[in-house]
Amino acid sequence: MNREWTEFSDLWPWGSFVGRRRFFESGGVRLALLSLLNEGPKHGYQLMKEMEERSGGLYRASAGSVYPTLQLLEDEDLIQSEQQEGKRTYRITDRGRAELEKDPESVKRIWERARSWGERPRFGPFYPPQPHLMPPFGTFMKSFWSAAARLGPKPGGTERLRDILARTAKELDELS
Repeated sequence: MNREWTEFSDLWPWGSFVGRRRFFESGGVRLALLSLLNEGPKHGYQLMKEMEERSGGLYRASAGSVYPTLQLLEDEDLIQSEQQEGKRTYRITDRGRAELEKDPESVKRIWERARSWGERPRFGPFYPPQPHLMPPFGTFMKSFWSAAARLGPKPGGTERLRDILARTAKELDELS
């Protein structure tokens, strides 16, 4: 397969980052956590894994987003936590259930969106059939964009990036 790009902007073959959507809209992580806890008590790692599973592996919750949100929910008396077998387990309170009941359509949209992210290709024909490949792919893209920011403006920088991508594509195409 011949892969040539004519402009620097074409180095990203799936389109622009400008229009991409975040997985969770504002307040979505909060509602997602409440709805998962409404199904039963869980510890933080279980919540993160379930969010990942429901998105088909395309969303990986970080401890940096989940634990502060859990703390906020606990401060608002929407959940309670306790130590069990060396792990902090969270459970929803009546006040948390009431919060979910205020806008059940938003909760429904969150999980419908998660299901759709897991069911449809996000990158057209380039979508990997194994969701577990998304994290290393994300790391690759982060490295690529960092290099593009450093080298792109320099003479020959774009050409170097094109060469690296062409070699990588060739190597991937030769895999059997």
